[in-house]
Amino acid sequence: MGGTRKLAVLAVSAVVVSVGAAAPPTATTKATAGKVPVAVGYGGAVASVDADASAAGIEVLKNGGNAVDAAVATAAALGVTEPYSSGIGGGGYFVYYDARARTVHTIDGRETAPLSADADLFTENGKPLPFADAVTSGLSVGTPGTPATWQKALDEWGSKGLRTLLRPAERLARDGFTVDETFRAQTAANETRFRYFPDTVKLFLPGGKLPVVGSTLKNPELARTYAELGRKGVGALYRGDIADDIVETVEHPPVDPASGWKARPGKLAEKDLAGYRVELQAPTRTSYRGLNVYSIAPSSSGGTTVGEALNILENTNLSKASEVRYLHRYIEASRIAFADRGRWVGDPAFESVPTRQLLSQRFADSRACLIKDDAVLGSPLAPGDPRHPVPCGRGGKAAPTTYEGENTTHLTVADKWGNVVAYTLTIEQTGGSGITVPGRGFLLNNELTDFSFAPANPAVHDPNLPGPGKRPRSSISPTIVLDRHGKPVVALGSPGGATIVTTVLQTLTGFLDRHLPLVDAIAAPRASQRNAAQTELEPALYDGDLRKRLEAIGHRFKLNPEIGAATGVQRLPGGKWLAAAEKVRRGGGSAMVVNPAP
Repeated sequence: MGGTRKLAVLAVSAVVVSVGAAAPPTATTKATAGKVPVAVGYGGAVASVDADASAAGIEVLKNGGNAVDAAVATAAALGVTEPYSSGIGGGGYFVYYDARARTVHTIDGRETAPLSADADLFTENGKPLPFADAVTSGLSVGTPGTPATWQKALDEWGSKGLRTLLRPAERLARDGFTVDETFRAQTAANETRFRYFPDTVKLFLPGGKLPVVGSTLKNPELARTYAELGRKGVGALYRGDIADDIVETVEHPPVDPASGWKARPGKLAEKDLAGYRVELQAPTRTSYRGLNVYSIAPSSSGGTTVGEALNILENTNLSKASEVRYLHRYIEASRIAFADRGRWVGDPAFESVPTRQLLSQRFADSRACLIKDDAVLGSPLAPGDPRHPVPCGRGGKAAPTTYEGENTTHLTVADKWGNVVAYTLTIEQTGGSGITVPGRGFLLNNELTDFSFAPANPAVHDPNLPGPGKRPRSSISPTIVLDRHGKPVVALGSPGGATIVTTVLQTLTGFLDRHLPLVDAIAAPRASQRNAAQTELEPALYDGDLRKRLEAIGHRFKLNPEIGAATGVQRLPGGKWLAAAEKVRRGGGSAMVVNPAP
Protein backbone atom coordinates (compact mmCIF):
# COMPACT_ATOMS: atom_id res chain seq x y z
CA MET A 1 0.00 0.00 0.00
CA GLY A 2 0.93 3.62 0.13
CA GLY A 3 -0.71 6.86 -0.72
CA THR A 4 -1.45 10.51 -0.19
CA ARG A 5 -1.65 10.85 3.56
CA LYS A 6 -2.63 13.82 5.71
CA LEU A 7 0.54 15.73 6.48
CA ALA A 8 -0.92 18.76 8.25
CA VAL A 9 0.24 17.52 11.65
CA LEU A 10 3.56 16.04 10.53
CA ALA A 11 4.73 18.36 7.77
CA VAL A 12 8.26 17.62 6.63
CA SER A 13 10.15 18.62 3.50
CA ALA A 14 12.38 16.49 1.30
CA VAL A 15 14.46 16.84 -1.81
CA VAL A 16 13.46 15.15 -5.06
CA VAL A 17 16.41 13.85 -7.05
CA SER A 18 14.77 11.57 -9.61
CA VAL A 19 11.54 9.94 -10.64
CA GLY A 20 10.73 6.74 -12.67
CA ALA A 21 9.44 3.11 -13.20
CA ALA A 22 7.67 -0.20 -12.14
CA ALA A 23 4.13 -1.44 -11.12
CA PRO A 24 1.87 -2.86 -8.29
CA PRO A 25 0.24 -6.28 -8.12
CA THR A 26 -3.20 -5.30 -9.38
CA ALA A 27 -2.44 -2.58 -11.91
CA THR A 28 0.18 -0.05 -12.86
CA THR A 29 -0.15 3.08 -10.74
CA LYS A 30 1.74 6.32 -10.71
CA ALA A 31 3.67 7.55 -7.70
CA THR A 32 1.26 9.30 -5.38
CA ALA A 33 1.46 13.07 -5.16
CA GLY A 34 3.06 14.30 -1.95
CA LYS A 35 5.58 11.46 -1.75
CA VAL A 36 9.15 11.67 -2.97
CA PRO A 37 11.42 8.65 -3.52
CA VAL A 38 14.72 10.19 -2.46
CA ALA A 39 15.86 12.83 0.03
CA VAL A 40 19.32 14.05 1.06
CA GLY A 41 20.25 15.98 4.18
CA TYR A 42 21.38 16.10 7.77
CA GLY A 43 20.08 15.15 11.20
CA GLY A 44 18.81 11.71 10.23
CA ALA A 45 16.66 10.06 7.59
CA VAL A 46 13.59 7.83 7.29
CA ALA A 47 12.37 5.79 4.32
CA SER A 48 9.11 3.84 4.27
CA VAL A 49 6.27 3.17 1.87
CA ASP A 50 4.07 5.85 3.46
CA ALA A 51 4.46 9.60 3.90
CA ASP A 52 2.65 9.81 7.25
CA ALA A 53 4.75 6.97 8.65
CA SER A 54 8.03 8.51 7.47
CA ALA A 55 6.90 11.85 8.93
CA ALA A 56 6.20 10.21 12.29
CA GLY A 57 9.80 8.98 12.39
CA ILE A 58 11.14 12.39 11.36
CA GLU A 59 9.10 14.03 14.12
CA VAL A 60 10.80 11.78 16.67
CA LEU A 61 14.27 12.50 15.25
CA LYS A 62 13.57 16.25 15.35
CA ASN A 63 12.61 15.93 19.01
CA GLY A 64 15.92 14.31 19.93
CA GLY A 65 15.03 10.65 19.50
CA ASN A 66 17.46 8.16 18.04
CA ALA A 67 17.08 5.71 15.15
CA VAL A 68 15.46 3.04 17.33
CA ASP A 69 12.91 5.50 18.70
CA ALA A 70 12.10 6.71 15.19
CA ALA A 71 11.80 3.15 13.86
CA VAL A 72 9.22 2.28 16.52
CA ALA A 73 7.22 5.45 15.81
CA THR A 74 7.34 4.80 12.06
CA ALA A 75 6.27 1.17 12.52
CA ALA A 76 3.36 2.19 14.75
CA ALA A 77 2.19 4.68 12.12
CA LEU A 78 2.45 2.01 9.43
CA GLY A 79 0.07 -0.04 11.59
CA VAL A 80 -2.48 2.70 10.90
CA THR A 81 -1.85 3.50 7.24
CA GLU A 82 -0.52 0.08 6.17
CA PRO A 83 -2.87 -2.12 8.22
CA TYR A 84 -3.00 -4.88 5.59
CA SER A 85 0.79 -5.25 5.71
CA SER A 86 1.78 -4.61 9.33
CA GLY A 87 0.51 -3.89 12.80
CA ILE A 88 0.51 -5.13 16.39
CA GLY A 89 -1.23 -8.32 15.29
CA GLY A 90 1.92 -9.46 13.47
CA GLY A 91 5.67 -9.84 13.80
CA GLY A 92 8.99 -9.03 12.16
CA TYR A 93 12.77 -8.76 12.31
CA PHE A 94 14.72 -5.74 13.58
CA VAL A 95 18.38 -5.07 12.66
CA TYR A 96 20.25 -2.30 14.52
CA TYR A 97 23.67 -0.73 13.98
CA ASP A 98 25.20 0.90 17.08
CA ALA A 99 27.42 3.75 15.84
CA ARG A 100 29.35 4.13 19.10
CA ALA A 101 30.34 0.46 19.32
CA ARG A 102 30.26 -0.11 15.53
CA THR A 103 28.37 -3.34 16.09
CA VAL A 104 25.20 -4.86 14.63
CA HIS A 105 22.44 -6.47 16.72
CA THR A 106 19.19 -8.15 15.76
CA ILE A 107 15.81 -9.01 17.25
CA ASP A 108 13.79 -12.00 16.03
CA GLY A 109 10.21 -10.92 16.66
CA ARG A 110 8.67 -13.65 14.54
CA GLU A 111 5.22 -15.00 15.42
CA THR A 112 5.14 -18.42 17.06
CA ALA A 113 2.81 -21.40 16.74
CA PRO A 114 0.61 -22.28 19.73
CA LEU A 115 2.16 -24.68 22.25
CA SER A 116 -0.59 -27.12 21.30
CA ALA A 117 0.45 -27.16 17.62
CA ASP A 118 2.09 -30.16 15.98
CA ALA A 119 3.22 -31.19 12.50
CA ASP A 120 -0.41 -31.87 11.53
CA LEU A 121 -1.61 -28.33 12.27
CA PHE A 122 -2.77 -27.82 8.68
CA THR A 123 -3.98 -31.30 7.86
CA GLU A 124 -7.60 -32.40 7.93
CA ASN A 125 -8.75 -35.98 7.35
CA GLY A 126 -5.17 -36.89 6.57
CA LYS A 127 -4.77 -34.28 3.80
CA PRO A 128 -3.31 -30.76 3.76
CA LEU A 129 -5.95 -28.04 4.02
CA PRO A 130 -6.61 -25.94 0.92
CA PHE A 131 -4.50 -22.82 1.31
CA ALA A 132 -7.45 -20.41 1.11
CA ASP A 133 -9.22 -22.26 3.92
CA ALA A 134 -6.15 -22.06 6.13
CA VAL A 135 -5.43 -18.39 5.49
CA THR A 136 -8.78 -16.94 6.51
CA SER A 137 -9.07 -18.74 9.81
CA GLY A 138 -8.01 -18.69 13.42
CA LEU A 139 -5.81 -21.66 12.62
CA SER A 140 -3.35 -19.45 10.72
CA VAL A 141 -2.82 -16.96 13.55
CA GLY A 142 0.50 -17.03 15.39
CA THR A 143 1.36 -15.27 18.64
CA PRO A 144 2.14 -11.66 17.64
CA GLY A 145 5.72 -10.48 18.09
CA THR A 146 5.60 -6.84 16.99
CA PRO A 147 4.73 -5.17 20.34
CA ALA A 148 7.38 -7.22 22.15
CA THR A 149 9.91 -6.27 19.44
CA TRP A 150 9.24 -2.57 19.99
CA GLN A 151 9.68 -2.86 23.74
CA LYS A 152 12.83 -4.96 23.50
CA ALA A 153 14.41 -2.54 21.02
CA LEU A 154 13.58 0.42 23.26
CA ASP A 155 14.85 -1.35 26.39
CA GLU A 156 18.15 -2.20 24.71
CA TRP A 157 18.89 0.87 22.58
CA GLY A 158 16.08 3.43 22.72
CA SER A 159 16.04 6.82 24.44
CA LYS A 160 12.30 7.56 24.60
CA GLY A 161 9.35 5.81 26.22
CA LEU A 162 6.80 3.81 24.24
CA ARG A 163 3.98 6.13 25.26
CA THR A 164 5.73 9.11 23.64
CA LEU A 165 6.58 7.16 20.50
CA LEU A 166 3.02 5.91 19.98
CA ARG A 167 1.52 9.40 20.07
CA PRO A 168 2.01 10.26 16.36
CA ALA A 169 0.38 6.96 15.35
CA GLU A 170 -2.39 7.37 17.93
CA ARG A 171 -3.11 10.83 16.52
CA LEU A 172 -3.07 9.47 12.95
CA ALA A 173 -5.51 6.69 13.86
CA ARG A 174 -7.83 9.12 15.59
CA ASP A 175 -7.78 11.87 12.94
CA GLY A 176 -7.50 9.55 9.93
CA PHE A 177 -5.42 9.26 6.78
CA THR A 178 -6.30 9.84 3.14
CA VAL A 179 -7.24 6.76 1.13
CA ASP A 180 -5.25 6.36 -2.08
CA GLU A 181 -5.65 4.11 -5.14
CA THR A 182 -3.40 1.38 -3.75
CA PHE A 183 -5.27 1.15 -0.45
CA ARG A 184 -8.60 0.95 -2.26
CA ALA A 185 -7.27 -1.68 -4.70
CA GLN A 186 -5.94 -3.86 -1.89
CA THR A 187 -9.23 -3.52 -0.01
CA ALA A 188 -11.10 -4.54 -3.17
CA ALA A 189 -8.85 -7.57 -3.64
CA ASN A 190 -9.78 -8.73 -0.13
CA GLU A 191 -13.39 -7.55 -0.08
CA THR A 192 -14.93 -11.03 -0.30
CA ARG A 193 -13.12 -12.43 2.72
CA PHE A 194 -13.28 -9.16 4.68
CA ARG A 195 -17.07 -9.43 4.43
CA TYR A 196 -16.95 -12.68 6.40
CA PHE A 197 -16.11 -10.66 9.53
CA PRO A 198 -18.39 -7.79 10.68
CA ASP A 199 -15.61 -6.03 12.60
CA THR A 200 -13.39 -6.00 9.52
CA VAL A 201 -16.28 -4.63 7.45
CA LYS A 202 -16.90 -1.87 10.00
CA LEU A 203 -13.26 -0.83 9.90
CA PHE A 204 -12.25 -1.18 6.24
CA LEU A 205 -15.58 -1.09 4.35
CA PRO A 206 -17.16 2.05 5.83
CA GLY A 207 -20.90 2.02 5.31
CA GLY A 208 -20.49 -1.45 3.85
CA LYS A 209 -18.70 -0.09 0.76
CA LEU A 210 -15.16 0.13 -0.55
CA PRO A 211 -13.36 3.23 0.74
CA VAL A 212 -13.36 6.09 -1.74
CA VAL A 213 -10.03 7.42 -3.01
CA GLY A 214 -9.46 10.79 -1.36
CA SER A 215 -11.70 10.03 1.62
CA THR A 216 -10.42 9.99 5.20
CA LEU A 217 -10.26 6.64 6.97
CA LYS A 218 -10.23 6.78 10.76
CA ASN A 219 -9.52 4.02 13.27
CA PRO A 220 -10.56 5.26 16.73
CA GLU A 221 -10.41 1.71 18.13
CA LEU A 222 -6.72 1.40 17.24
CA ALA A 223 -6.11 4.88 18.68
CA ARG A 224 -7.54 3.65 21.99
CA THR A 225 -5.49 0.45 21.80
CA TYR A 226 -2.28 2.43 21.24
CA ALA A 227 -3.19 4.71 24.14
CA GLU A 228 -3.70 1.66 26.37
CA LEU A 229 -0.35 0.18 25.36
CA GLY A 230 1.25 3.55 26.04
CA ARG A 231 -0.21 3.68 29.56
CA LYS A 232 0.19 0.04 30.56
CA GLY A 233 3.07 -1.14 28.37
CA VAL A 234 3.05 -3.94 25.81
CA GLY A 235 2.40 -6.46 28.57
CA ALA A 236 -1.26 -5.45 28.21
CA LEU A 237 -1.30 -7.23 24.86
CA TYR A 238 0.31 -10.39 26.20
CA ARG A 239 -1.37 -10.75 29.59
CA GLY A 240 -4.24 -8.29 29.94
CA ASP A 241 -7.62 -7.55 28.43
CA ILE A 242 -6.20 -7.22 24.92
CA ALA A 243 -4.67 -10.70 25.25
CA ASP A 244 -8.05 -12.07 26.30
CA ASP A 245 -9.67 -10.44 23.27
CA ILE A 246 -7.05 -11.91 20.91
CA VAL A 247 -7.52 -15.43 22.30
CA GLU A 248 -11.30 -15.18 22.12
CA THR A 249 -11.08 -13.95 18.51
CA VAL A 250 -8.73 -16.75 17.43
CA GLU A 251 -10.58 -19.53 19.22
CA HIS A 252 -14.02 -18.26 18.13
CA PRO A 253 -13.58 -16.29 14.88
CA PRO A 254 -16.37 -13.66 14.78
CA VAL A 255 -17.88 -14.67 11.44
CA ASP A 256 -21.02 -13.19 9.94
CA PRO A 257 -23.39 -16.22 9.98
CA ALA A 258 -24.96 -15.05 6.73
CA SER A 259 -21.62 -15.32 4.91
CA GLY A 260 -21.56 -19.11 5.08
CA TRP A 261 -17.79 -19.03 5.66
CA LYS A 262 -16.28 -21.79 7.79
CA ALA A 263 -13.52 -20.01 9.70
CA ARG A 264 -11.67 -22.81 11.44
CA PRO A 265 -10.89 -21.95 15.05
CA GLY A 266 -7.28 -21.55 16.11
CA LYS A 267 -5.49 -23.05 19.09
CA LEU A 268 -3.91 -19.87 20.48
CA ALA A 269 -4.27 -19.74 24.27
CA GLU A 270 -3.49 -17.32 27.10
CA LYS A 271 -0.29 -19.24 27.91
CA ASP A 272 0.97 -18.72 24.34
CA LEU A 273 0.72 -14.96 24.65
CA ALA A 274 2.01 -14.83 28.23
CA GLY A 275 5.00 -16.98 27.34
CA TYR A 276 6.02 -15.18 24.16
CA ARG A 277 9.58 -13.86 24.02
CA VAL A 278 11.55 -12.17 21.24
CA GLU A 279 15.04 -13.48 20.52
CA LEU A 280 17.97 -11.08 20.83
CA GLN A 281 20.56 -12.78 18.65
CA ALA A 282 23.72 -12.32 16.61
CA PRO A 283 23.29 -11.26 13.00
CA THR A 284 24.52 -13.17 9.99
CA ARG A 285 27.70 -11.74 8.49
CA THR A 286 29.01 -12.14 4.96
CA SER A 287 32.12 -10.54 3.45
CA TYR A 288 31.45 -9.13 -0.04
CA ARG A 289 33.76 -6.95 -2.13
CA GLY A 290 35.69 -6.00 1.03
CA LEU A 291 32.50 -4.96 2.83
CA ASN A 292 30.65 -6.70 5.67
CA VAL A 293 27.00 -7.53 5.02
CA TYR A 294 24.88 -8.08 8.14
CA SER A 295 21.34 -9.43 8.23
CA ILE A 296 18.94 -11.58 10.25
CA ALA A 297 19.77 -15.17 11.19
CA PRO A 298 17.26 -18.05 11.34
CA SER A 299 14.33 -18.30 12.01
CA SER A 300 14.46 -16.11 8.91
CA SER A 301 16.22 -17.51 5.87
CA GLY A 302 16.98 -13.98 4.68
CA GLY A 303 20.49 -13.58 6.03
CA THR A 304 21.70 -17.04 5.04
CA THR A 305 20.13 -17.04 1.57
CA VAL A 306 21.20 -13.52 0.56
CA GLY A 307 24.61 -14.22 2.10
CA GLU A 308 25.11 -17.51 0.28
CA ALA A 309 24.10 -15.94 -3.04
CA LEU A 310 26.55 -13.08 -2.51
CA ASN A 311 29.29 -15.59 -1.74
CA ILE A 312 28.46 -17.46 -4.94
CA LEU A 313 28.72 -14.19 -6.89
CA GLU A 314 31.93 -13.07 -5.15
CA ASN A 315 34.23 -14.45 -7.82
CA THR A 316 32.30 -12.97 -10.76
CA ASN A 317 33.15 -9.41 -11.78
CA LEU A 318 29.58 -8.15 -11.98
CA SER A 319 30.65 -4.54 -12.50
CA LYS A 320 32.13 -5.38 -15.90
CA ALA A 321 29.67 -8.11 -16.89
CA SER A 322 27.21 -7.49 -19.69
CA GLU A 323 23.58 -7.03 -18.66
CA VAL A 324 22.79 -10.58 -19.85
CA ARG A 325 25.69 -12.17 -17.95
CA TYR A 326 24.90 -10.14 -14.83
CA LEU A 327 21.25 -11.20 -14.79
CA HIS A 328 22.12 -14.81 -15.69
CA ARG A 329 24.61 -15.09 -12.83
CA TYR A 330 22.25 -13.37 -10.38
CA ILE A 331 19.37 -15.68 -11.36
CA GLU A 332 21.48 -18.84 -11.04
CA ALA A 333 22.96 -17.79 -7.69
CA SER A 334 19.41 -17.18 -6.43
CA ARG A 335 18.29 -20.60 -7.69
CA ILE A 336 21.11 -22.38 -5.85
CA ALA A 337 20.70 -20.43 -2.61
CA PHE A 338 16.95 -21.20 -2.55
CA ALA A 339 17.63 -24.89 -3.13
CA ASP A 340 19.85 -24.93 -0.04
CA ARG A 341 17.47 -22.78 2.00
CA GLY A 342 14.60 -25.21 1.46
CA ARG A 343 16.58 -28.13 2.84
CA TRP A 344 18.42 -26.56 5.75
CA VAL A 345 16.68 -23.50 7.23
CA GLY A 346 14.03 -23.59 9.94
CA ASP A 347 13.60 -22.40 13.51
CA PRO A 348 16.98 -23.08 15.21
CA ALA A 349 15.23 -23.75 18.52
CA PHE A 350 13.82 -26.90 16.88
CA GLU A 351 16.14 -27.64 13.97
CA SER A 352 19.87 -28.08 13.55
CA VAL A 353 20.47 -25.20 11.13
CA PRO A 354 24.05 -25.08 9.77
CA THR A 355 24.10 -21.28 9.60
CA ARG A 356 27.90 -20.89 9.70
CA GLN A 357 28.43 -23.53 7.03
CA LEU A 358 25.73 -22.09 4.75
CA LEU A 359 27.63 -18.80 4.85
CA SER A 360 31.09 -20.27 4.30
CA GLN A 361 32.96 -19.33 1.14
CA ARG A 362 34.02 -22.96 0.80
CA PHE A 363 30.41 -24.08 0.49
CA ALA A 364 29.56 -21.21 -1.88
CA ASP A 365 32.48 -22.11 -4.14
CA SER A 366 31.32 -25.75 -4.20
CA ARG A 367 27.95 -24.53 -5.48
CA ALA A 368 29.15 -21.71 -7.74
CA CYS A 369 30.98 -24.15 -10.00
CA LEU A 370 27.56 -25.45 -11.11
CA ILE A 371 26.96 -22.18 -12.97
CA LYS A 372 27.82 -22.07 -16.68
CA ASP A 373 27.50 -18.97 -18.84
CA ASP A 374 26.00 -20.88 -21.77
CA ALA A 375 23.48 -23.08 -19.93
CA VAL A 376 20.80 -22.93 -17.24
CA LEU A 377 20.53 -25.13 -14.17
CA GLY A 378 17.22 -26.96 -14.06
CA SER A 379 14.72 -26.49 -11.24
CA PRO A 380 13.86 -27.76 -8.82
CA LEU A 381 17.58 -28.02 -8.07
CA ALA A 382 18.69 -30.44 -5.36
CA PRO A 383 20.40 -28.92 -2.31
CA GLY A 384 24.06 -29.20 -1.45
CA ASP A 385 25.34 -30.24 1.96
CA PRO A 386 27.07 -27.28 3.65
CA ARG A 387 28.48 -29.59 6.33
CA HIS A 388 30.33 -31.68 3.73
CA PRO A 389 30.75 -29.57 0.57
CA VAL A 390 31.41 -31.49 -2.63
CA PRO A 391 32.57 -29.38 -5.59
CA CYS A 392 29.76 -29.13 -8.16
CA GLY A 393 27.96 -31.89 -6.27
CA ARG A 394 24.40 -32.82 -7.06
CA GLY A 395 22.22 -35.17 -5.10
CA GLY A 396 19.33 -35.49 -2.71
CA LYS A 397 15.77 -34.31 -3.19
CA ALA A 398 14.75 -30.73 -3.89
CA ALA A 399 12.46 -28.95 -1.44
CA PRO A 400 9.93 -26.58 -3.05
CA THR A 401 9.71 -22.98 -1.85
CA THR A 402 6.67 -22.55 0.39
CA TYR A 403 4.29 -19.67 -0.32
CA GLU A 404 4.74 -16.52 1.74
CA GLY A 405 2.40 -13.54 1.67
CA GLU A 406 3.83 -10.56 -0.17
CA ASN A 407 2.40 -7.53 1.59
CA THR A 408 4.87 -7.05 4.35
CA THR A 409 6.41 -3.58 4.83
CA HIS A 410 9.96 -2.33 5.40
CA LEU A 411 11.36 0.83 6.95
CA THR A 412 14.91 2.12 7.20
CA VAL A 413 16.10 4.82 9.61
CA ALA A 414 19.34 6.65 10.43
CA ASP A 415 19.95 9.31 13.08
CA LYS A 416 22.39 12.21 13.54
CA TRP A 417 24.67 10.04 15.69
CA GLY A 418 25.08 7.51 12.89
CA ASN A 419 22.89 4.73 14.32
CA VAL A 420 20.88 2.79 11.72
CA VAL A 421 17.81 0.53 11.80
CA ALA A 422 16.56 -1.79 9.05
CA TYR A 423 13.21 -3.22 10.17
CA THR A 424 10.80 -5.45 8.23
CA LEU A 425 7.41 -6.19 9.80
CA THR A 426 4.40 -8.11 8.58
CA ILE A 427 1.02 -9.71 9.15
CA GLU A 428 1.81 -12.10 6.23
CA GLN A 429 -0.32 -11.67 3.11
CA THR A 430 -2.47 -8.65 2.31
CA GLY A 431 -4.93 -8.31 5.16
CA GLY A 432 -3.39 -11.16 7.17
CA SER A 433 -6.07 -13.58 8.34
CA GLY A 434 -8.77 -11.04 7.49
CA ILE A 435 -9.91 -11.17 11.12
CA THR A 436 -10.07 -7.92 13.11
CA VAL A 437 -9.96 -8.15 16.90
CA PRO A 438 -13.36 -6.69 17.94
CA GLY A 439 -13.01 -3.28 19.56
CA ARG A 440 -9.24 -3.19 19.14
CA GLY A 441 -8.81 -1.94 15.57
CA PHE A 442 -6.14 -4.29 14.24
CA LEU A 443 -5.99 -7.35 12.01
CA LEU A 444 -4.48 -10.65 13.09
CA ASN A 445 -1.71 -12.30 11.11
CA ASN A 446 -1.93 -15.49 9.07
CA GLU A 447 1.78 -16.12 9.60
CA LEU A 448 1.51 -19.83 10.41
CA THR A 449 0.73 -20.51 6.76
CA ASP A 450 4.47 -19.93 6.17
CA PHE A 451 4.98 -23.43 7.58
CA SER A 452 4.99 -26.38 5.20
CA PHE A 453 1.53 -27.94 5.40
CA ALA A 454 3.01 -31.40 4.81
CA PRO A 455 6.48 -32.75 3.90
CA ALA A 456 7.26 -32.30 0.21
CA ASN A 457 9.02 -35.66 0.34
CA PRO A 458 8.32 -37.96 3.31
CA ALA A 459 11.79 -39.47 2.88
CA VAL A 460 13.54 -36.12 3.47
CA HIS A 461 13.33 -34.12 6.69
CA ASP A 462 11.46 -30.83 6.27
CA PRO A 463 12.80 -28.23 8.75
CA ASN A 464 9.74 -26.03 8.28
CA LEU A 465 6.91 -28.22 9.57
CA PRO A 466 4.81 -26.75 12.41
CA GLY A 467 5.63 -27.51 16.03
CA PRO A 468 4.70 -26.27 19.53
CA GLY A 469 5.97 -22.72 19.99
CA LYS A 470 7.91 -22.94 16.72
CA ARG A 471 8.60 -19.98 14.45
CA PRO A 472 7.75 -20.52 10.75
CA ARG A 473 10.58 -19.90 8.33
CA SER A 474 10.64 -16.42 6.83
CA SER A 475 12.38 -14.73 3.90
CA ILE A 476 12.58 -11.31 5.57
CA SER A 477 16.04 -9.82 4.92
CA PRO A 478 16.69 -6.43 6.60
CA THR A 479 20.32 -5.75 5.74
CA ILE A 480 23.04 -3.33 6.86
CA VAL A 481 26.37 -3.08 4.99
CA LEU A 482 29.48 -1.74 6.76
CA ASP A 483 32.82 -0.70 5.34
CA ARG A 484 36.15 -2.08 6.55
CA HIS A 485 36.21 0.56 9.30
CA GLY A 486 32.85 -0.57 10.66
CA LYS A 487 30.89 2.42 9.35
CA PRO A 488 27.59 2.12 7.44
CA VAL A 489 27.61 2.12 3.65
CA VAL A 490 23.96 1.29 3.01
CA ALA A 491 20.99 -0.31 4.76
CA LEU A 492 17.91 -1.68 3.03
CA GLY A 493 15.10 -4.23 2.95
CA SER A 494 11.83 -5.03 1.22
CA PRO A 495 8.47 -6.74 1.55
CA GLY A 496 7.46 -9.43 -0.94
CA GLY A 497 7.28 -12.87 0.70
CA ALA A 498 9.94 -15.17 -0.72
CA THR A 499 10.80 -12.48 -3.29
CA ILE A 500 12.28 -10.41 -0.45
CA VAL A 501 15.51 -12.40 -0.73
CA THR A 502 15.89 -11.75 -4.45
CA THR A 503 14.84 -8.10 -4.17
CA VAL A 504 17.47 -7.42 -1.51
CA LEU A 505 20.10 -9.39 -3.45
CA GLN A 506 19.37 -7.61 -6.74
CA THR A 507 19.29 -4.18 -5.08
CA LEU A 508 22.59 -4.82 -3.31
CA THR A 509 24.34 -5.98 -6.47
CA GLY A 510 22.80 -3.12 -8.44
CA PHE A 511 24.15 -0.63 -5.91
CA LEU A 512 27.49 -2.22 -4.98
CA ASP A 513 28.46 -3.85 -8.29
CA ARG A 514 26.60 -1.99 -11.03
CA HIS A 515 27.13 1.36 -9.25
CA LEU A 516 23.56 2.53 -9.62
CA PRO A 517 22.41 5.35 -7.34
CA LEU A 518 20.49 3.77 -4.47
CA VAL A 519 17.11 5.08 -5.64
CA ASP A 520 17.77 3.65 -9.12
CA ALA A 521 18.97 0.30 -7.73
CA ILE A 522 15.63 0.16 -5.89
CA ALA A 523 13.65 1.19 -8.98
CA ALA A 524 15.42 -1.18 -11.41
CA PRO A 525 13.10 -3.79 -12.99
CA ARG A 526 13.35 -7.04 -11.03
CA ALA A 527 13.79 -10.73 -11.67
CA SER A 528 13.09 -13.36 -9.03
CA GLN A 529 14.21 -16.99 -9.20
CA ARG A 530 13.33 -19.18 -6.19
CA ASN A 531 14.31 -22.68 -7.37
CA ALA A 532 11.31 -22.83 -9.67
CA ALA A 533 10.96 -23.91 -13.30
CA GLN A 534 10.37 -20.29 -14.33
CA THR A 535 11.95 -17.03 -13.23
CA GLU A 536 9.52 -14.19 -12.55
CA LEU A 537 10.13 -10.93 -14.40
CA GLU A 538 8.59 -7.51 -14.01
CA PRO A 539 7.15 -6.01 -17.23
CA ALA A 540 10.17 -3.88 -18.15
CA LEU A 541 12.30 -7.05 -18.34
CA TYR A 542 9.57 -9.38 -19.59
CA ASP A 543 8.71 -7.13 -22.53
CA GLY A 544 12.31 -6.26 -23.40
CA ASP A 545 15.12 -7.64 -25.52
CA LEU A 546 17.01 -8.96 -22.49
CA ARG A 547 14.35 -11.62 -21.96
CA LYS A 548 14.91 -13.04 -25.46
CA ARG A 549 18.67 -13.09 -24.98
CA LEU A 550 18.33 -14.91 -21.66
CA GLU A 551 15.85 -17.38 -23.18
CA ALA A 552 18.47 -18.19 -25.79
CA ILE A 553 20.67 -19.50 -22.95
CA GLY A 554 17.79 -21.63 -21.65
CA HIS A 555 15.96 -19.48 -19.12
CA ARG A 556 12.18 -19.71 -18.83
CA PHE A 557 10.13 -16.79 -17.58
CA LYS A 558 6.71 -15.73 -16.41
CA LEU A 559 5.34 -12.26 -15.81
CA ASN A 560 4.97 -10.78 -12.32
CA PRO A 561 3.46 -7.26 -12.44
CA GLU A 562 5.33 -6.13 -9.33
CA ILE A 563 8.07 -7.57 -7.12
CA GLY A 564 8.82 -6.03 -3.71
CA ALA A 565 8.79 -2.44 -2.44
CA ALA A 566 12.21 -1.60 -1.02
CA THR A 567 13.50 1.28 1.08
CA GLY A 568 17.02 2.15 2.15
CA VAL A 569 19.41 4.73 3.56
CA GLN A 570 22.95 5.53 2.46
CA ARG A 571 25.65 7.27 4.48
CA LEU A 572 27.22 10.18 2.60
CA PRO A 573 30.33 12.21 3.56
CA GLY A 574 30.13 14.98 6.14
CA GLY A 575 27.32 13.60 8.28
CA LYS A 576 24.86 13.63 5.40
CA TRP A 577 22.29 10.86 4.74
CA LEU A 578 20.41 9.81 1.65
CA ALA A 579 17.02 8.14 2.10
CA ALA A 580 15.55 6.23 -0.85
CA ALA A 581 12.27 4.46 -1.57
CA GLU A 582 10.27 3.18 -4.51
CA LYS A 583 9.52 5.55 -7.35
CA VAL A 584 6.29 3.81 -8.42
CA ARG A 585 5.78 0.36 -6.83
CA ARG A 586 2.92 0.28 -4.30
CA GLY A 587 2.09 3.88 -5.09
CA GLY A 588 5.66 5.04 -4.53
CA GLY A 589 7.54 5.28 -1.25
CA SER A 590 8.37 8.20 1.02
CA ALA A 591 11.95 9.31 1.72
CA MET A 592 12.53 12.11 4.23
CA VAL A 593 15.40 13.76 6.11
CA VAL A 594 15.38 16.05 9.14
CA ASN A 595 17.23 18.95 7.48
CA PRO A 596 17.23 18.77 3.67
CA ALA A 597 20.48 19.71 1.98
CA PRO A 598 20.28 22.45 -0.66
